[in-house]
Amino acid sequence: MRVDIRRACLCFLTAALLASAFLRIPKAEAAAVLTFDSLHDGDSLAAGVVRIQGGYTGAYNVQLVANGSRIYDTHMEDPDGDESGTWYCDLDTSAYDGEVELAVRAADAATRYNAWSAFLRVTVHSPQAKQPSVTILSPADGSTVGGTVPIRVKVEATGLPQSVQVRIDGGDWLEAAHRGGGFSYDWDASGEGDRTHSIEARAIGKNGKVGRSLTTYVDTGAGSHETTTLVRQDRAMWIWENASYNLIYNPGSRAVLDAMASDTATFGQDATTTLYLGVDAYQGTDMLEDERERVRDFVAWAHGRGYRVQALIAGGTNPPYFGTYARYREQALREFEKVLNYNLASDTSERFDGINLDTEPYSLPDFHSAYPDVEIQYLDMLEALMQRKEASGLGIPVGPAIPRWYDTSASAQSIAWHGSVKWLSQHIQDTADYIAIMDYRDQAEGSVGIIQQAQGELDYAQSIGKPNSVVVGVETKDIADGGDPETISFNEEGRAYMESELDKVYAAFGDHPGFAGIAVHHYDSLRTLPSAWGPNAAYWQPPADTRPPGALSAAPVASAFDYQRIDIAYGRAYDDGEVQAYRVYRSEQPSFEPDPSLLAGTSRGLSFKDAGLLPDTRYYYRIAAIDMAGNEGPASAVVSARTGQTTLKPMIVSAMSVAYGASKGTVTLRVSNLETAASIPAAAVHGRFTHMAGRFVDAKTDADGMFVAASETTSAASGEIGFMPVRILAAGYYWASAYDTPHTASASWPS
Repeated sequence: MRVDIRRACLCFLTAALLASAFLRIPKAEAAAVLTFDSLHDGDSLAAGVVRIQGGYTGAYNVQLVANGSRIYDTHMEDPDGDESGTWYCDLDTSAYDGEVELAVRAADAATRYNAWSAFLRVTVHSPQAKQPSVTILSPADGSTVGGTVPIRVKVEATGLPQSVQVRIDGGDWLEAAHRGGGFSYDWDASGEGDRTHSIEARAIGKNGKVGRSLTTYVDTGAGSHETTTLVRQDRAMWIWENASYNLIYNPGSRAVLDAMASDTATFGQDATTTLYLGVDAYQGTDMLEDERERVRDFVAWAHGRGYRVQALIAGGTNPPYFGTYARYREQALREFEKVLNYNLASDTSERFDGINLDTEPYSLPDFHSAYPDVEIQYLDMLEALMQRKEASGLGIPVGPAIPRWYDTSASAQSIAWHGSVKWLSQHIQDTADYIAIMDYRDQAEGSVGIIQQAQGELDYAQSIGKPNSVVVGVETKDIADGGDPETISFNEEGRAYMESELDKVYAAFGDHPGFAGIAVHHYDSLRTLPSAWGPNAAYWQPPADTRPPGALSAAPVASAFDYQRIDIAYGRAYDDGEVQAYRVYRSEQPSFEPDPSLLAGTSRGLSFKDAGLLPDTRYYYRIAAIDMAGNEGPASAVVSARTGQTTLKPMIVSAMSVAYGASKGTVTLRVSNLETAASIPAAAVHGRFTHMAGRFVDAKTDADGMFVAASETTSAASGEIGFMPVRILAAGYYWASAYDTPHTASASWPS
């Protein structure tokens, strides 16, 4: 039987390679276009569910961004399968009140980078969503106080609020009295010594909505006014929220982190000493507000193990880079102040050692087109944050992550700001305490290598007298789905090669006074990165673990998004090690036991989008957590949802194989009608190679429904190359990817 399968695969591959009608899709010259068709700037919307509609051309994954706080998937209708059509989103506007900014973003079909619509501002009248506006009138920010200090608070709300409260130094919320048209609280500041304090106020409106002030910082005595000291951060590592919330909720996750960070033997790597811990809100929880004691416990634990911990934040918005805009400045300040206030409210051993700021303004649609307006707004934001740090009296170092091209790009040159004309990177270095260059290349040397790309920032740091102020960041994430080339990440080359290249970086910069070390992005991808892809791959091994994770802390909930997608959310599971992922099992039968054949997919987080399903079909799900040792916890109870209806027909990948030869990987696949098994000609296949290749390819199937594509050149005596379709389109069809046979394929050598 094994011989027959091999012969069949060889025949399949040979026939496909000889096919003469194979068509490559020409790259679109025009940029993607996204429009609003049902709204105009300045419109008013009623409170309730409002269908917002528009069109798109040359784009996919269309999403609606509302007020820089929420991103909604839209429903896309493209019956011709040409990545042009209409979209709509049923937006519940009752969650908003007042002016609401709306924009549509999508991935450009040609470049895979983000494309944007024009920005619209509409007005919603929804009193039930209106938050009180809260301002601390006195004492003044930056003032010195003593004795009995009246804290006066102004509240603008519909009617008298239920409660107005004040919090000092992160303590309990204290009720303010209603006096003379305002609110006040008398704070006894006697005996506080030389210290800088945080004062916050909040009001709870009649509708239950909570409004909060920005923070006022005041001194008693001489205040705190710590000095900022920069130390080496070598080696540092970014840890995003999927992992960081595990670290504060699941103590077992810390043992895995500690074992990996301290390991210097597996790949001959340097130990990790600095953790950039993601502290943004996640799955409805804001760790710095809702779980301060857990955060304190983690930071104290990390300090006890010899690590330094920096709070990793962005712009206080969603998407995070909106925090760059002046109109979202308040959100950026609030996000930053949360870290400052946490530190002021915590013991020394529980405080963050720095703030790593990852706003990335170049992701905004007008960063290049409106040059230098957005660049200056970013600098103004950074300056405002540094002023808040100064006001807080804390010496905590602040360092933004910046791309390697802020000292070479036309969009970063000759920025006039505060009477000085400089590169954007130089203004940032003048303003912040340190920078972390996203020096994302997969080679150390050469004109495009890590060393050359960081040299300018290091030399500038030395010229302005800022030692230990340039961190060199490298990438290990699989980035090939997006627009960036595979050459920006070490994911394809593997850990052994990466470490050998980083040795060259250390040799070049080790004695440079500006060099603060290397930071690796990021924990989840680094932890699973092999020495090299292929049959001889070596992986980092976590501590021995024979106990499975526990049950989910909350039962799963499933809801149909459209005719081919069901969204599932579920509670966290706990483990004596790290919960590596959640397995999502799917069946069309209400009573079933989890089995590998029923695995719909895995998720690192607490939600899963199950796409490529059949229309008008009820699906049943069970979720189980798996730890890094492969132990699987108990499966959840069954939850179900039924997909919607469509007139489109389902198509699938009915066969796929990958072969390696002539230093390239070659994929051959067939696209077929799921119901009739008939081949589908002229289906547009968009996909990418995986493992040690990362090329993204776009082509159409031939008359027999066949697709063939080759990877970039990858020469190695041993290795593995795979292929994964990303989008498949054809007129009158949709891709029922859940029924692909198979969905991915790979080849490794030597066999």
